[in-house]
Amino acid sequence: MAFALRMGLLFYFTSSWPAVRSGSSTFGYETGRVARAIAAGEGFSSPLNVNTGPTAWFTPVYPYLLAGVFKLFGTYTAQSLLVIQTLNCAFSALACLPVFFVGRKVFGPTVAAWSGWVWALLPSAVIFPILWVWDTSLSALLMGLLLWATLSLRHSTNVQSWVGYGLLWALAVLTNPSFLSLLPFLLSWLAFQASKQVANWQRLVGAAAMVFVLGVSPWIVRNYLTFEKLVLFRSNFGLELYLGNNEHVPDSWSWWLHPNDNDEEREKFRRMGEIAYMAEKQREALHFIANHPRDVLRFLFHRFVNNWTGAWDPIADVWSTAPWYLRGNYLLSWVFSVLAFLGLFFTSRARKRETVPFAVVLLVFPLVYYITHTSLRYRHPIDPVMTVLAVYAVAYPISKRVQLFADGPASVSGPPATEELSAAK
Repeated sequence: MAFALRMGLLFYFTSSWPAVRSGSSTFGYETGRVARAIAAGEGFSSPLNVNTGPTAWFTPVYPYLLAGVFKLFGTYTAQSLLVIQTLNCAFSALACLPVFFVGRKVFGPTVAAWSGWVWALLPSAVIFPILWVWDTSLSALLMGLLLWATLSLRHSTNVQSWVGYGLLWALAVLTNPSFLSLLPFLLSWLAFQASKQVANWQRLVGAAAMVFVLGVSPWIVRNYLTFEKLVLFRSNFGLELYLGNNEHVPDSWSWWLHPNDNDEEREKFRRMGEIAYMAEKQREALHFIANHPRDVLRFLFHRFVNNWTGAWDPIADVWSTAPWYLRGNYLLSWVFSVLAFLGLFFTSRARKRETVPFAVVLLVFPLVYYITHTSLRYRHPIDPVMTVLAVYAVAYPISKRVQLFADGPASVSGPPATEELSAAK
């Protein structure tokens, strides 16, 4: 159902859109250019529309996936676009599985089933795979798998399962390095839970950590040998920090200063080289942050609002001037975010041990985007987790109401909701 819906919408858009342009804008801009370079035998290089040499702008998984599509179906062709969009739709549809199993494991079968349906129909989960040739939908799938694996492993004594967990983290970080911010928290929580139930938990946690390090090491070694400098995963943090923190930023970020959109910056990038350019941008950003704290706090506020509502300003300030479709997007994003945090609150109130990993995902993952720049697309990888919590936010008070009528007034002062929340109670 989820895949069919996405493919139906894809074919509708395909029949309505004009022919594919000859260029990378349809294929994720920098992602498409790096993939083009790989497919052309130039290596992992040139993220801008000029040849700039080797790059670490991205981690390797999605650019190599797109390069494989280019090799088989042609670079920047309509066939390649259809294939990569189909893959994105498959990634998004497959995310229904971890959404369902996380919901079932923590909240019971009713929440699980409704969570799967909500994800299948969630507008952002349907639209992003089609509109963006990026790792967005793959990252959402990986986030769901990471949380599912984290919740499932706490009782496991199987070494292979823990090795697989380490490999999954390596794949996730090499797809989207923002996942790295979650690793120490989720692994620490898992280690703590395992320490209470598994005798040899240190060996198992160590195996997962070692496999993760081994999994990401080839990319780090490649970067060091290429740039003669330690670049752990991506090189472009300095630029992203600068775009969100400089004297030209109106409220969230200054997109027109990106080397993709600014001839002067693109020429400076080409002349200086990637590493030197990124270092300069980071110095400029840090200097601005140190000397303009009030502006930085204002930018942080706008990015926080944008991350959770899709608007740079509070909805009350933009509602009257927004067209109907933006109003719908703002309202849906606002309700979705409120329900997700309400679900987190109810999870804590029910004294569920899984409160911690849920909270880590919602609170930690967006931090890097608050200080750089953000959008609903950047937040999308955690939308599967938000989906489960949003459904629980609706199911929890319903279950309490059912208990109230079933047990009488005395049940109000009774114990918290049980592990298996079901509307059948």
